[in-house]
Amino acid sequence: MPGRSSSNTGSTGFISFSGVESALSSLKNFQSCISSGMDTASSVALDLVETQTEVSSEYSMDKAMVEFAMMDRELNHYVKAVQSAMNHVKEERPEKIPDLKLLVEKRFLALQNKNSDADFQNNEKFVQFKQQLKELKKQYGLQEDREVDGTEGVDEDMIVTQSQTNFICPITLVEMKKPVRNKVCGHTYEEEAIVRMIESKHKRKKKACCPKIGCSHTNMRMSDLVLDEPLRRAIESHNKKKHHPSE
Repeated sequence: MPGRSSSNTGSTGFISFSGVESALSSLKNFQSCISSGMDTASSVALDLVETQTEVSSEYSMDKAMVEFAMMDRELNHYVKAVQSAMNHVKEERPEKIPDLKLLVEKRFLALQNKNSDADFQNNEKFVQFKQQLKELKKQYGLQEDREVDGTEGVDEDMIVTQSQTNFICPITLVEMKKPVRNKVCGHTYEEEAIVRMIESKHKRKKKACCPKIGCSHTNMRMSDLVLDEPLRRAIESHNKKKHHPSE
């Protein structure tokens, strides 16, 4: 009967993939759960850096992020394997319906066998997490163990002064409340101020240059700006300590 699928290998007829496509949709919804988990783990990790809480590597958020990234990669591979198997059957239109489960497993294993640590560089949330963690540790003067060598005797007051200088917006010349970072040159600004500056320049058909003195970036776009969460947290923490030094 046209449109009716058969689950028996070797039988003939048309295959309806509506059930499979519905299952795929559910799997994709699960990806949003993984994404939410990564957001939570990232937020907790940044909180731990702020409070300078030591957590064993076994329970670290870094390990949790790796686990989430691995789940996301595996789920992506399975979805690709199912879609590839369906496309193969649709294009080939075989007289005998193949064993779809076996076909999917073969394609899934082929993708899994190509796994490498480099895959994580394609996971936007994982890359963002590593970058934010590194930046926040830098703001707090925290370094990785391998980077600590040779830092003894460094003037702590000088480090604090340098950090506070990074809190100042080059446009307003006051401490930032909602800092954004330029992905191209790496400089930071108060969001409202830089957005207003770019819009003003573009309305006059002019290019917007980075307001940081000495910067060579001469064609700024709104798409260049991203929220600098580590810097915002560092500024907030600095102000809390300034007003409540005993805490």
